[in-house]
Amino acid sequence: MTSRISLKAAAKINLYLEITGNRPDGYHDLVMILQSIDLCDRVDLRKLGTDEIQVSCTNPELPCDRSNLAYKAAALMQSAFPEIGGVEIAIDKQIPMGAGLAGGSANAAAVLVGIDRLWNLGLTQSQICDLAAQLGSDIPFCVVGGTALATGRGEILSPLPDLKDLVLVVCKPRHISISTVWAYQTFRSHGLLAHNPAKHQALSSQMVAAIASGGESAPAKIGRLLYNDLERAVLPEYPELVDLENKLLEQECLGAMMSGSGSTMFAIAADLDRAHQIAEAVRTEDIDVWVVKSLVRSIFDA
Repeated sequence: MTSRISLKAAAKINLYLEITGNRPDGYHDLVMILQSIDLCDRVDLRKLGTDEIQVSCTNPELPCDRSNLAYKAAALMQSAFPEIGGVEIAIDKQIPMGAGLAGGSANAAAVLVGIDRLWNLGLTQSQICDLAAQLGSDIPFCVVGGTALATGRGEILSPLPDLKDLVLVVCKPRHISISTVWAYQTFRSHGLLAHNPAKHQALSSQMVAAIASGGESAPAKIGRLLYNDLERAVLPEYPELVDLENKLLEQECLGAMMSGSGSTMFAIAADLDRAHQIAEAVRTEDIDVWVVKSLVRSIFDA
């Protein structure tokens, strides 16, 4: 029986994020279209001879204590399955933090999947997603990956046709990290739900149809339909992100938008050559840039 496993955990972007209601539990009702991309952390898990959970990370800014989502994922598995012993979790961090790319959620998803495999628990993907939903709204998607419609508070997933060759330029200003909690609280406190520009245009249905259409024209259709309600809360507070989005839109991309609660901006490119040209045009000493492609799953062997 193996005692260690190494997994890649993919980041996600939001191609669509609409807030449709306030929930009494403090969360929000959402309609999102999520996409895995090949910007990945590596998560190494190793069985320990004790019941300890140990977390380490290559990024010193990431807390490795009980507040870490990977730690919480291991603790949840220990409480649900008494046969599980201790585990050492080492995270090689490539997904930036505070970026709206679900890096922490991806790490937690990798821990759930990795522990299931290390201890031969035989869980179905659905069972792992049920556990993931106890930890955070993005984590079920990070277990499943690919292209999906997410509703509820983000934990109810419906698979969509895979976007296999979507080419994107992902940009993250180094000095801006945005709290997801702050972004949603700002949206709520400013009463932005009362004016919903997406609802009357049925934009979510149009986006699903664009993804389902497939073919060479799909990226351009998707680019025209990008939508994120949280831009209305976040961008007024961060003019640098407005400038970055405008700069992307000036580069002959197919569409550009903030992912999740930010601070990442991304653009859809017509092809890899165009993506590299866009990347060079926007990269500065203060802005990290990645050229990435869409993935059909989010957790895979390293």
